[in-house]
Amino acid sequence: MSDKKVSRPCHHCKSRSASAQTDNSKIHYEKSWLYRHCSSVQQRDQQAQKAGQLFSGLLAMNVVFLGSAFISSMIFNKVAITLADVWILLSILKVLCLFWIVYYLLGTSRQPHAVLYRDSHAGSIWIRGSVLLFGSCSILLNVFQIGYSTILVHCRSRVEIVFPSIGILFICTQAYFLWHHSKDCIQVQHNFTRCGLMLTIATNLLLWLLAVTNDTLHIEIESQLREVEQRFAGKAPSSHPHGCDKTILCTCPNMTICKVFQKGYILLYPFNTEYCLVCCSVLYVMWKNVGRRISHHHIPHTKPKFKLQGVVFGPLLGTTAVIIGACVFMMYQIQATSLVPSHQVFVIYYSYYIVLLPLMSVTAVIGTIIHALEKKELDTLKNPTRSLDVVLLMGAALGQIGMSYFSIVALVATDPRDLLKSLALSYSVLLIFQNITQNVFVIDGLHRRRIAAGTEAKHNREVYSQRRVSVLELGQEIRKASLSYIHTYSHLSWKRRVLREISFFLVLCNIILWVMSTFGAHPIFENGMERSFYGYSTWFVIVNFGLPLSVFYRMHSVGGLLEVYVTA
Repeated sequence: MSDKKVSRPCHHCKSRSASAQTDNSKIHYEKSWLYRHCSSVQQRDQQAQKAGQLFSGLLAMNVVFLGSAFISSMIFNKVAITLADVWILLSILKVLCLFWIVYYLLGTSRQPHAVLYRDSHAGSIWIRGSVLLFGSCSILLNVFQIGYSTILVHCRSRVEIVFPSIGILFICTQAYFLWHHSKDCIQVQHNFTRCGLMLTIATNLLLWLLAVTNDTLHIEIESQLREVEQRFAGKAPSSHPHGCDKTILCTCPNMTICKVFQKGYILLYPFNTEYCLVCCSVLYVMWKNVGRRISHHHIPHTKPKFKLQGVVFGPLLGTTAVIIGACVFMMYQIQATSLVPSHQVFVIYYSYYIVLLPLMSVTAVIGTIIHALEKKELDTLKNPTRSLDVVLLMGAALGQIGMSYFSIVALVATDPRDLLKSLALSYSVLLIFQNITQNVFVIDGLHRRRIAAGTEAKHNREVYSQRRVSVLELGQEIRKASLSYIHTYSHLSWKRRVLREISFFLVLCNIILWVMSTFGAHPIFENGMERSFYGYSTWFVIVNFGLPLSVFYRMHSVGGLLEVYVTA
C-alpha cells in the first residue's frame, strides 16, 4: 500500500487567509459606490433638516422679538403704541397662521406619501383634551369680550370687537388641526411646514404674553381700587391714579348682562394663558417630527390604557386633599372679596399648604426610590415628546421656585418671627422642595421602559386560574366588576402598586393646587408682606411672570404623572 500524505492546512495560515478575506470584503464594502452614495444622501438629508430648523427658528425668533417690542412699548409708552396697535399686529399673525393651517389641511397632508409615520408618543389624549377644554373656555372668553365691548361701543375701539372675532376663528381652526394632526411626521414640504409651525408657535407665545400682561393690569386696577376705597374710608385721596378719568368715563353700566360679561371675562383669563402654552408644546413636537422616519420596532404594538383598577389609597387620600382644599379655597375667596381680608384666613390657607406639600414630597421621594429598586431598563430611544415634557417641567418649575426665593429673601430680611411670616416662609421653602422632588420622580418615571403587555396578561391569567378554584370552593358569588378590581389589585407587584398609588395621589393634589393657583385672588400678592418689601410695581412684575408658569407647571405635571401611572 502506498502511503498517501494528507496535507493539512496550517491553522495560522487558515486564520490569516480568513482575516485577509474579511479585510478584502471590508475594503470592498467601504469602496462600494452604493455605500458612498447612501452615506452622502443621508448626510445631505441631515444638513437640509438642520438648515430648515435653523431658518424656521430664526423666523419665529424675529416674530417674537417684534411682538414683544410692541407689547413692551404699549406698557411703557401708551401714547405712541396703544393696545389697538398690538391687536392689529396679532390679528395679522393670526390670519397668516389660518392661511397656513388651511393649506396644510387641504393641501400638504393630502399629498401622496405625505404622512407615512405617526408618532405614538405625541398628542396624548389628555393633552388633546386640554386643548379642547382650554380652547372652549378661550372661545367663551372671546364671546364675553365681544359682548362687553359691544355694550361699551360708544367709548371703545372697533378693534376690540374685530380682534376677538378673529380669535374665535383662530382657536377653532387650530384646535381642529391639533386634534387630528398632532401625531403627523410629515414627509413633504419640510421647510414650508416648519416655517408655518414656528409662525404659529410665535403667535401663541405673543398671545400668551399679551394675556399675562392684560391679566396683570386687571388685577392691578382691582387692587388699586381696593386701596383707594380703604383710603377713602379714612380720608379722601389727594390725587387720582394716572388714567383714572378715562376709566371712570368708560365703566360698565348698571346692567345685569354687562356685569355677567365683565365677570366672565376676568374669570376665564387663566384658561386663555393655559391654552396658548399647551398649543405651543404640541406644535413644537410637530415641528421636531417634520421629516422624521420612525422604524417599526419603535412603534408600540399595544397602547397603554388608563384604568382605575389596582389603586385604593391614592384616590382616597387624593380625594380627601381635594375636598379639604376646595373648602379652604372657597373660604379664602369669600374672605378675600371683602375690603380687608382677615388674618385668620391667611393662616388657614398657608397651613393647608404646609400640611399637603411635605406629604407630596415624601411620596415623590418614595416613588423615586422604588424606581431605583425596579429592574426596568431605561428607555433611551429618541422621543421628542418626552424631551419636551422634561424641558417644560424643569422650565415651568422655575416660575414657582423663583417666586419662592424672592419671597424667602423678603421675609428673612424683615421680622420672620411673626406667625403669618413664619407660615409664609415655611410655605416657600416647602414649595421649592416639593417641585424638585416631584420633577425627579416624574422625569425618572417617563424614562422607564414599558413592561410588555403580553407577558403581564399571561401572568395574570395563570394566577387567576390558580385562585379561581379557591373562589369556587368558598361558594361566594362576587359580581364581575368587583372580582376584576380585586383580581387586578392582588396581581400587581407591590412596587407597581405603590407607584400607581403615589402617581394617582399626586395627580389629584396637583389638580387642586392648579385650581387654587388659577382662580380668584392670590395670597402671595394679597398678604402685602413681599409687596411692602419690593414695592408695588416690582413685586407685581415678579408675580406676573412667575404665577402663570407655576399654573402651567401644575397642569403639565398632571399629564406627566398620568403617563407614569399608565406605564407603572
